[in-house]
Amino acid sequence: MAKGYWLARVDVKNPDGYKQYAAALQPLFKNYGARYLTRGGRSENVEGSNRSRNVVIEFKDYESALACYRSAEYQKVIALRTAAADSDLIVLEGYDGPQP
Repeated sequence: MAKGYWLARVDVKNPDGYKQYAAALQPLFKNYGARYLTRGGRSENVEGSNRSRNVVIEFKDYESALACYRSAEYQKVIALRTAAADSDLIVLEGYDGPQP
């Protein structure tokens, strides 16, 4: 079964507010079995547009990734993010087919 992912591209406007948002995510992510694959580490924009911070969060499947986003708990946390950062958030289904 293919995994699910959140791909977040973020420009933080208020670091203290963004830290509150990140802290509020921890119990939610634990409940959904999510784990960070990237969390704002080094990056180089080699093509197209970018934001200053890129985050990839892995879930056991696409349905879990969507359920976490749509959960009442996460909907309460969105206000913290939007007050502290400009961002794009995409929920993706991973690829579980043949590889080259």
